Amino acid sequence: MNKPIAVLLAGAVLLAGSVRAQDAQDPAAVAAATDSATRWIAMVDAGKWGETWDQAAPALQAAVTKATWSASMDGGRKAVGAVKSRKLQSATFTHALPHAPAGDYVVIQYATEFANKPQSMETVVPMRLPDGSWKVSGYYVR
Repeated sequence: MNKPIAVLLAGAVLLAGSVRAQDAQDPAAVAAATDSATRWIAMVDAGKWGETWDQAAPALQAAVTKATWSASMDGGRKAVGAVKSRKLQSATFTHALPHAPAGDYVVIQYATEFANKPQSMETVVPMRLPDGSWKVSGYYVR
C-alpha cells in the first residue's frame, strides 16, 4: 500500500476492519449516502482536496487537519494516478463500524482502475449527521 494513503487511513474514522451489516438495508439511506459519496468522490477526482475536507463529516475533520488531509490526498492520489474506470461493487447500511461512534453509515465500495494501480478497491463511508444529511467520514484505497 502506498504510504501517503496509509497515513490518510490513520487519520480517518474508517479503519480497515470488517463491517457488521445490519439485518435490513435502508434503501432510502443507501441511495442518499451513495449520492453524497458520488458528489464527494468527484471532488477527489478533480484534486479539490480542501473542498473534500470542507464537505466531510465532522468526525473526519476532527481526526485530521485540513492541511494534513490535503497533503495525504495529494501524495496518495498522485501515486495511484488518474481514474480510468470506477464501478460500484456494494453499498451496505450499518449502525456500527470498528473504532467509530454508533450512528448510521453506508459503506460503499468501488472497483477502481487507476492509471498506476489498476486493480484497486475504493471504500467511501458516508455517515448520517443529526440534520439528516450524509457526509463522508472515511475514504480508503487498497
